[in-house]
Parts: sequence; structure tokens; C-alpha cells
Amino acid sequence: MNKKLTFEERFKAQQKLSKLPRNTAKIRVRNRCQITGRPHGVYRKLKISRIALRQLGLEGKIPGLVKSSW
Repeated sequence: MNKKLTFEERFKAQQKLSKLPRNTAKIRVRNRCQITGRPHGVYRKLKISRIALRQLGLEGKIPGLVKSSW
């Protein structure tokens, strides 16, 4: 993107970038649930989705988690 460089230098830099694999960018990494693979509603600390968390809580597999209802 540097316009001060010569055309050849810019072209070589562009070729170098195009040789990199597409999935090396950090932005392409997606947080997914470790249990179900769901991409939305994932708690980062637990690495599981809200639905999987609720199911495990109902089964009593997560200590200290109590289902609340009102």
C-alpha cells in the first residue's frame, strides 16, 4: 500500500502476501463450542455454547450451577 515504493517492490510484496495461506489471518478464527461446534452464543472462558451449558447444568455435571426459575 506504500505509494513511495517502486512498482517492482510493491509487486514483489503483493506476490509474497498472496503466497500465504488464507487461514493464517487471526480474524478468520471463529470461537466454537467444544461440544456441539455451534459458532454463536459461546462463553469464551468455558469454551461451550449457552445451550450446551444449560444442558450440562440440568444434568448436574457442572458443580455450583443451579437452574433458576421465576
